[in-house]
Amino acid sequence: MEYKTVKSEATGEFIEKRSRFLCHVKPVSTNEEAVKFINEKKSKYWDATHNVYAYILREGGIMRYSDDGEPQGTAGQPALEVLRREELYDLVVVITRYFGGIMLGAGGLVRAYARGAKEAVEAGGVALMCLCRDFELKIEYAQYEQTKKTLEAMGAVIADTEYADKVTIKYYVKKSEEDKLSHALTELTNGAASPKALKERFMPI
Repeated sequence: MEYKTVKSEATGEFIEKRSRFLCHVKPVSTNEEAVKFINEKKSKYWDATHNVYAYILREGGIMRYSDDGEPQGTAGQPALEVLRREELYDLVVVITRYFGGIMLGAGGLVRAYARGAKEAVEAGGVALMCLCRDFELKIEYAQYEQTKKTLEAMGAVIADTEYADKVTIKYYVKKSEEDKLSHALTELTNGAASPKALKERFMPI
């Protein structure tokens, strides 16, 4: 099970016929997080002509948008359509417009707000999220280098390493690969070390 979202909160900007567009994006996982981000931008850019938004959440299949005073169907819906077309989830975009004195027309508005959503996503960067499991592995120092190479070769991501009487490696790997990797690590250490399975979560791979 995989899905795409943005890596981080980000802002882009462009000018269209003297109107200034600020394009904001943030990864979110709940309706409350999305609304909070929207309200933050509305508060920060209170003097803007429009603060248009769109967001999609995996949980509950929620998809919402607002034209915020632009003609119906020319702002929020085109922004949402970009997110849908790119198959992105768990993110919110807010496109802030400062009117520059030149009317864009319905077609121009659709293109501008679609561009705003696209530029916001590009600024945030797209991440592929995979269902993973966290593991903890304690090994002898002599086994560290070979263990690290095995983890990396089999697609695991090392999150932390602690050095005490033994080396403790904390890593995560795609659930589809966890059994194969755990078997390889047990063989590598001749059964002396066995990965301890922890929680499942979606992580970028």
